[in-house]
Amino acid sequence: MVASKGAISSTTIISAIVISGTIAFGVQQYATPAKPQDTATEDEHAINFESAEAMAAQTLPGRPGNLTPDQEVKLKEMWSQLLEIYGVTSANTNGGSSRPSLDTPTTGTSTPTAKPKKRLGIFGSKKDKSDPSTPNGAASEGADNDKHGQNREFASAIASQSPEELHQAFWVFVKTDNPDALLLRFLRARKWDVHAAIVMLVSTGQWRTKEMHVDDDIMLRGEAWAVREAAEGITAQEKKEGEDFLAQLRMGKSFLHGIDKEGRPCCYVRCRLHRGGEQTEKSLERFTVYTIETARFLLRPPVDTATVVFDMTDFSLANMDYTPVKFMIKCFEANYPESLGSVVVYKSPWVFHSIWKIIRGWLDPVVASKVHFASNVGELETWIPKGRILKECGGDEDWSYTFPEPSVDEEKVLNDSQGKEAVLSERRRLAKEYEEETMAWISGSGAASEKRASLTKELETSYWKLDPFVRATSLYDRSRIIQPGGKLEFYPGQGSTNGVGGRDHELD
Repeated sequence: MVASKGAISSTTIISAIVISGTIAFGVQQYATPAKPQDTATEDEHAINFESAEAMAAQTLPGRPGNLTPDQEVKLKEMWSQLLEIYGVTSANTNGGSSRPSLDTPTTGTSTPTAKPKKRLGIFGSKKDKSDPSTPNGAASEGADNDKHGQNREFASAIASQSPEELHQAFWVFVKTDNPDALLLRFLRARKWDVHAAIVMLVSTGQWRTKEMHVDDDIMLRGEAWAVREAAEGITAQEKKEGEDFLAQLRMGKSFLHGIDKEGRPCCYVRCRLHRGGEQTEKSLERFTVYTIETARFLLRPPVDTATVVFDMTDFSLANMDYTPVKFMIKCFEANYPESLGSVVVYKSPWVFHSIWKIIRGWLDPVVASKVHFASNVGELETWIPKGRILKECGGDEDWSYTFPEPSVDEEKVLNDSQGKEAVLSERRRLAKEYEEETMAWISGSGAASEKRASLTKELETSYWKLDPFVRATSLYDRSRIIQPGGKLEFYPGQGSTNGVGGRDHELD
């Protein structure tokens, strides 16, 4: 049975990492582990996702349902500007109808239907013209806020993609998220600077669709792709990419399993299993994104972040690899913001001390503040109850990672274009209605606010109907951690669900 799940955002998230034993990111090395706010017993943490009252009581600031008046104004402002970028506002203003395109993004290019300069104009004054590649208003982010080059990516997205393509990329990104919650991740990451948050969100869409191909390749083709490529790849490079991706899955270099004391999904990274050069850079990045993106399906409000445990037991310099570390840092800082709850570096050896000094310099202070060191199982218990800590990490949970191999026929539904279109049609309708209610809400309609909350739930349900058509079956589906309709069982075999089985593709 596989690693019980745990996760993005979510985004954010989150994020659930992967790869290398390098990461032991941003910790304040040797600082006393911070105590989580929650001190409830393990049984009390057997999260009941059905309890709305319990969830509302735990909602953190800056999330849907827990916004200050100023924060709500910022959220409305961001929606207003995004809907203009996506061509929704103008389409409705002119009496036309805007139909969100919610299919898996295509990899082709098209000619923008709106002039880039006009769409950039929503960012207000044009005082800063020092850099023609920097969008109006985006310059306000400053160099310190753009270490990952997102101003440039934003400008590229606006210049090369039509409003409809940008619109499509957004709704594909939403998946099971509350759309408000997704926007709020970017707003919090940019300290409520609306312009900077929009630059970050749009550039993330560019990264997902044009650079990483998250949804039209990595998640769509999944694990079965790796099996096929490893066995049938036409070129040596294709075979190598499939073999490397599959090798990381089979060894369990990184996996999602269980939850911490805060109910956050946990991602374990076994640093000792990574050696530089054994897998290609491309396969390392694919595996990292695959794990983070899968972790997003393990999040349920009010839990919107993940805990990452870097197990550095038996770590040596042979396990150190700076390239994937930099990639992971970019993922969490630029593309999956506000997805990390805690990062715990477990049993780091003395040889890691000098390495840490280098990594610490790369980290955003906010990310660094979430990283902690634990030298023994007693300290690790600060975040995870001992009964949920794996025996290989010194805990009491008698569970070990295994990889259930993909079935040759489990992806048949991905080719059911007729069934997919029926589900997409309904989701398009819901997205269009959500946007209409959002515009009414921005204008001050209280009734629209209530309707948006209802539509948010319908959108989540509609995604799970679409899911079998756009996401390949994962080990977490086969192990029954992710169940039909999005139900979660973090510890299958200990609850009502047992055994390993294929994903149920029924849509009812």
